[in-house]
Amino acid sequence: MSATAFAADLARYGPSPYGAGGAASTTPSLEFSRAYCRRLGRTHYENFAVASWLLPRVLRPHFYHIYAYCRWADDLADETGDRGRSLELLDWWEGELRACYAGEARHPVFVALGDTIREFAIPSEPFLDLLAAFRQDQRVCRYETFDELLGYCRNSANPVGRLVLHLGRSHDDARGELSDAVCTGLQLANFWQDVANDWNRGRLYLPLADCRRFGYNEEVLDRHAATPEFRRLLAFEVERAEAYLRNGLPLVDQVPRVLGSDVWLFIHGGLKILKRIRAIDYDVWTKRPKVSRTDQAWLLAGCVWRKMSFVPRHLLRKGEQSMTKDQIPKTKNQ
Repeated sequence: MSATAFAADLARYGPSPYGAGGAASTTPSLEFSRAYCRRLGRTHYENFAVASWLLPRVLRPHFYHIYAYCRWADDLADETGDRGRSLELLDWWEGELRACYAGEARHPVFVALGDTIREFAIPSEPFLDLLAAFRQDQRVCRYETFDELLGYCRNSANPVGRLVLHLGRSHDDARGELSDAVCTGLQLANFWQDVANDWNRGRLYLPLADCRRFGYNEEVLDRHAATPEFRRLLAFEVERAEAYLRNGLPLVDQVPRVLGSDVWLFIHGGLKILKRIRAIDYDVWTKRPKVSRTDQAWLLAGCVWRKMSFVPRHLLRKGEQSMTKDQIPKTKNQ
């Protein structure tokens, strides 16, 4: 959402009508709530569509519901301009989540999300972990070590992958670890893509220990200078991000085929971002690298080609056969 759209939605659906300050006279219908989440998913810019056209139609609404939850939480954290107020609003959002799990959803996002939670038996932990990360963003703006940054990624990125696995009815420890590698790699790629924007917001995700190792400090950062030291630093971080993404590639063949194409697309989208950072010789101060529409078209073409490739079922390991569209339970109002 834009800042203006977020302010309007907060006024309409925020704590005043739905939270401790009062109660809405009517709860939004499931049909309205699903349409609201779909609009959020389709109108907000991302490197890729929230739910690509490669997904079966029956799963797309559930992706939109989860995205809407994350979008609202992100905006509550970043769009108020007041960290104290953001923390209050994140507490309110957690209260709405807990009300949803108690069967008392009031907000349109939670009316829709509750349908998804029940359909796929999703636990509350991934949603709560995401809120922990958004709260951390209000209190922590520097990370001393890479391990500390990974701790942040465990809450800010990895829960999203776990939620996707639940939608594919394929969540287990082994696939969860592969998903964590993918999501951490994507989060790191986003950090290195947005060094300048984050710095302007007062945040630095480049680990301070790494900055010192490469002879780069905050004084130089403040000059937005792509010095040789900065380029070597960012090259090092880009290599680490790529390693996480490539370590997660086996997940593509270990989830149902209806999800595998999107997992492939997101991994290769992350790799493309890293390639774009390298292409500008790591000068992310002058230009924000991004995946172009042409890049997206080629990635989609590669994804479709992969999807059309035939793999004999007897070559698939037992228990990992593809889920067909007929095997995905129909949802209400579908």
